[in-house]
Amino acid sequence: MPVAVSTVRAVLGWSAGPGVPDVDASALLLTGSGRVGSDGDFVFYNQPQHASGAVRHLGKQAEADSLDVDLDALGRDIERVALCASVDGGTFGQVPGLHLRLFDTASGAELARFDMEAGTETAYVSGELYRRGGGWKFRAVGQGYANGLAGLARDFGISVDEEQPAVAPAPAPARLSPPSAPCAPGVSPPSTIRSGAGQGEPSVRLTKGEEDLPVDMRKRLSLRKQQVAVSLSKHGMTKLTARVILVLDASGSMSGLYTRGTVAGVTERMAAVAAQLDDDGEMQAWTFASNPARLPDLVVGDLPEWLRLHVRVGQLSLFGRKKPPKGLLPGQVDMRAVGIQNEEQKAIAEVRAFVRDHPVPDPTLVLFFSDGGVYRNDEIERELRAAVEEPVFWQFIGLGRSQYGVLERFDTLPGRRVDNVGFFAVDDIEKVSDPELYDRLLTEFPSWLRAARQAGILH
Repeated sequence: MPVAVSTVRAVLGWSAGPGVPDVDASALLLTGSGRVGSDGDFVFYNQPQHASGAVRHLGKQAEADSLDVDLDALGRDIERVALCASVDGGTFGQVPGLHLRLFDTASGAELARFDMEAGTETAYVSGELYRRGGGWKFRAVGQGYANGLAGLARDFGISVDEEQPAVAPAPAPARLSPPSAPCAPGVSPPSTIRSGAGQGEPSVRLTKGEEDLPVDMRKRLSLRKQQVAVSLSKHGMTKLTARVILVLDASGSMSGLYTRGTVAGVTERMAAVAAQLDDDGEMQAWTFASNPARLPDLVVGDLPEWLRLHVRVGQLSLFGRKKPPKGLLPGQVDMRAVGIQNEEQKAIAEVRAFVRDHPVPDPTLVLFFSDGGVYRNDEIERELRAAVEEPVFWQFIGLGRSQYGVLERFDTLPGRRVDNVGFFAVDDIEKVSDPELYDRLLTEFPSWLRAARQAGILH
């Protein structure tokens, strides 16, 4: 059928119930050869937006998963957009009421509905949008694959590497690596998507508590750990272990980033770094403004509720209240005591004291997030210069404002045996892909490791 509108929403729907497996929608942007131009042309839960912005994975609602396609924004080399589906933990034969609906995004009018039936398939091409005669058309396809999303992706040109498991696992459909549920100890994931040519096959650690996460979060964590491993492998650090510490700015200007969920997203993405690097997968954490406050350790299984339970987000803009809040949970921070100003040097000093009082054989990586407004430059410089001889690398990440002061100048500050500080800023961290974020996050840490070992700071 012709598609006369410029933007469409493809909604994959089904009927949930006991025993119904989890379903995901995805899209492949295909050239005239019927294959992707690169791995970036696959839009799915771990890569939710195409670089052009033309195709976006919107995420799930009850019994539905949606994709938006801006037909006018698609490059001229894209001839087709395949609308795909995959199932986790079963087959499509166990998914009742499976259907695909196409809507005009602007008006909300339904353009088409395609009802599907399936058997043993674990991946599906539900339909496709394709160029014809200077315009766009939609066709129902309904083609199934028994070897899962990895098999479907491979057929359209996505690079999928089959790994040999160390111990033979029970038969299971191939799938995108890492698997959404942990493998048995000693068993490698059955397949991985390569994130770049020549990167080898970095191993991904399984972390206690992953099995307790919601399915979508488990998938994201597994794929992000894989990306952390790939980013480290570029520097020859395939078997690195490190203690990871998270520090979160809670000054008054950060309140919007908390309420919008940006900080929760940052926390989830940093948990993947700890899960891949730290031998116990746990991450020590602080929040700070006028004063620092130690947070309970972030354990992977607690990730969905950790920030909400331990940081009183609602108080970030309510510091003027005179009465103390009631009902603080164990470990929950009274944000009135944290305050609203930027005093990074206090948090740095407290983390340094913790590292001294709790020595470990591995190096420590501090992931320090701030939205700027840095003004205690002399105090911050003194703390970080004094920390040069300590087994700690300080990676600062700016969250879009300005006035980062001495943090921006540390790479050029003389008089240090090793460069123990990294810094970069982003305008909107939610728009930065996982591969780019982890590459930037882990670029200077390996260089410091080598320099610190040569200087005798690390053994």
